[in-house]
Amino acid sequence: MGYILLLLATLAWSFVGVLVKTASTMVDSSIISFARFFFGVLFLGLYLFIRDGKIQLRIGMKWIWIGAFGKAANYVFENIALKIGYSYGNILVQPVQTVVLLFAAGLLFKEKITTRGWIAAAFCVVGVAVVGWNGTPLDELVQGSGLTSLLFALAGIGAAVHVLSQRMLLDKMDNGNMNLSVFFLSTLIVTTPIPIQSQGFIGPVTIWAWGALVLLGIITGLSFYWFAEAIKRVPFTVVAIIGNCTVLFALVWSYLFFQEPITLYLISGTFIFVAGILLLNFPLPRRSVKGLQQAPANTE
Repeated sequence: MGYILLLLATLAWSFVGVLVKTASTMVDSSIISFARFFFGVLFLGLYLFIRDGKIQLRIGMKWIWIGAFGKAANYVFENIALKIGYSYGNILVQPVQTVVLLFAAGLLFKEKITTRGWIAAAFCVVGVAVVGWNGTPLDELVQGSGLTSLLFALAGIGAAVHVLSQRMLLDKMDNGNMNLSVFFLSTLIVTTPIPIQSQGFIGPVTIWAWGALVLLGIITGLSFYWFAEAIKRVPFTVVAIIGNCTVLFALVWSYLFFQEPITLYLISGTFIFVAGILLLNFPLPRRSVKGLQQAPANTE
């Protein structure tokens, strides 16, 4: 069962770019952010109620709010970038998140960053830089192509803040109700600016776009739970390898669904930062970032 849950979570995250791109044909990025959280809370709350007969919203804790703002920033920046860029672009979120968590371990928790950690961080940074560059001439990069990479980097920072909040809260509440509380507050956060800045429906209403919005909510609500349950049952090495296959699947889907160009720069950069993530995540007798790097951190 653990392998099935791990595969479900990995496949679900790999489809995020395709689903956001599909939904963006009907609504703007603000509505997509709202829908990801709203349907996520709906499906996760329903699951928890069926499982426990109740749900527990905890909105008075500092790290719940910190996690909510982090996850809201993650989705807002990611959705904007996916709308204007390629559907595979969110593969940049995970390496950025990994580097931020590594430095957070050193700065916030006073954990020593080993040589292996520095090398892994360098691999992630170089890989992200190569993917962001993707062979684009410098003038085009400055004029706009680099904007999507910046947005994905900001999304990765937000995702890292969410993971930090999970670390601080896991000993205080269970994973399901913790994420429900975070996602509920995130829904309120991303809803606030909608009346002012959102254009709402910007294209034809289609069943595919509505289906994409609902599936994005299911992924938000349930994939984190699937992943948390999987790492309890599956060997760590398998989790590290399969979890990082998300980026490879995302590239495949982007080509199959949208015929987006897969260049040598993109493939090379992806393998470089995946190598960095695996280097940091594979267990050794001495681990420098215990807790923060306890498996490929979930990003969606």
